[in-house]
Amino acid sequence: MISRIDLRGDALPKGGALRDLLPRAEFDVEAALEKVRPICEAVHHRGDAALIDYAERFDGVVLDRVRVPAAALTRALEELDPAVRAGLEESIRRARIVHREQRRGQHTTQVVPGGTVTEKWVPVQRVGLYAPGGRSVYPSSVIMNAVPAQEAGVESIALASPPQKDHDGLPHPTILAACALLGVDEVYAAGGAQAVAMFAYGTESCAPADMVTGPGNIWVAAAKRYFTGRIGIDTEAGPTEIAVLADDTADPVHIAADLISQAEHDPLAAAVLVTDSVELAEAVEKELEPQVAATRHVEDRILPALRGKQSAIVLVDGLEEGLRVVDAYGAEHLEIQTADAAAVAERVRNAGAVFVGPWAPVSLGDYCAGSNHVLPTGGCACHSSGLSVQSFLRGIHIVDYTRDALADVAHHVVTLAEAEDLPAHGAAIKARFGWKVPQQ
Repeated sequence: MISRIDLRGDALPKGGALRDLLPRAEFDVEAALEKVRPICEAVHHRGDAALIDYAERFDGVVLDRVRVPAAALTRALEELDPAVRAGLEESIRRARIVHREQRRGQHTTQVVPGGTVTEKWVPVQRVGLYAPGGRSVYPSSVIMNAVPAQEAGVESIALASPPQKDHDGLPHPTILAACALLGVDEVYAAGGAQAVAMFAYGTESCAPADMVTGPGNIWVAAAKRYFTGRIGIDTEAGPTEIAVLADDTADPVHIAADLISQAEHDPLAAAVLVTDSVELAEAVEKELEPQVAATRHVEDRILPALRGKQSAIVLVDGLEEGLRVVDAYGAEHLEIQTADAAAVAERVRNAGAVFVGPWAPVSLGDYCAGSNHVLPTGGCACHSSGLSVQSFLRGIHIVDYTRDALADVAHHVVTLAEAEDLPAHGAAIKARFGWKVPQQ
């Protein structure tokens, strides 16, 4: 059901050589880029009409407008299952607790007497959020995108989610209900690359945004790449992934369940176990079969994911080698199921989020840990972070120098400007002192 990769014995290679040995889904954003280009430009030139055409072509629905009526949001919340509402409200509450603490304050540094540099943090003005609507419905993604934007102080927040044939061309009602709970009342029935283009260019009904965040399929990722430079993005989200670093103290029942939970997202989802215990590996392999048989989405998602080249059990000689492997892999979600898991987790350098011990599974983080589940995939955790309040803030330096403070350093500025063959830079300093720079 799942393959093995044996990295025991010889010393593990370093850097890219080790990364190349590890399983990873094929996700060719560059190839998809050429296919989304005409879609994006159609939205640019035809606006809402293009969005309506693509809704019929890709989603099988005929829309008369793209903006979701406010009454639909109200109705979705009124008709929401009370248990689901309670779960969403608790998820929102916990996410606010965590993200409210992330907001940075203004800080002023006195560099010299009379010379200060202040860093202030300013939220982006308008953000477009994307909530997927493919194989599953993800109101949790609405929460994970909206809460940090709101806590950052973003003034204008809009959300797009694909129109659903089974729901009269509206996004899924649970998505709409989550928007209502969060106070996000600007919602559009638009999916895929065309939704990203709507936020990037703006249309008759939707003002352009400064930034687009939220997970999606390869077409959404390709559109984000297409618009990089015009708008800010969070990440080009690829197929979801879990890695578990475990030793012989881990429970194979837990590990099998966690691997399956990630595999049920998508046929390209990655499920990776890294362990130095052959006995644990064998126990997990045995446990996968009955657990897979007892769940849903087996043939269309779970089995293709577990059997795919992106999933494997990786055998290593010990914990040190295991840490090297998971750092090279840079998982979106990394579980530590070892003795003294908290200490091991402290040593991890590359992961979107780390889940410590047997009682912090990835599923908790997906919904109610308070952490954010919009995380870097495809090894990008080695250089990128998950979504947070900081994602929606810009640091601006404010430089304030008196005449005396500038005079004190003027000769250095002029010297460096001339060293770079930029005499006008130096002249901008000299002009302030009658063209005669004070010497110190």
